[in-house]
Amino acid sequence: MEGILSFSDWQKLDLRVGQIVEVEDIQGADRLYKLTIDLGEELGKRIVCAGLKEHYSKEELKDKKVILFVNLAPRKLKGIESRGMILAAVSESGGRKKVCLLQPDKDIEAGSKVS
Repeated sequence: MEGILSFSDWQKLDLRVGQIVEVEDIQGADRLYKLTIDLGEELGKRIVCAGLKEHYSKEELKDKKVILFVNLAPRKLKGIESRGMILAAVSESGGRKKVCLLQPDKDIEAGSKVS
């Protein structure tokens, strides 16, 4: 286990439910999609670049609800400002990487806080 965080560190994270409303290829990017994610009325829509091409098709991602780390500093990827990070579980065995997006187990509004 890497470093222990205090509860006050945890409180700094802003995790929200978002709904992927658009999935686009990025020219010259073998692993990245450009995702438009709806975070509800308060936060609106955001662009997020995510390395999911090897694990999900565009059709599998479209309309999927995910958990997004929204107060992460923006980062430019392939010239696109990515404003957040989708949470996923990752495992590796036998040289293969498996990625599973974290998502709510029941329907809930986009923008809902994760706590």
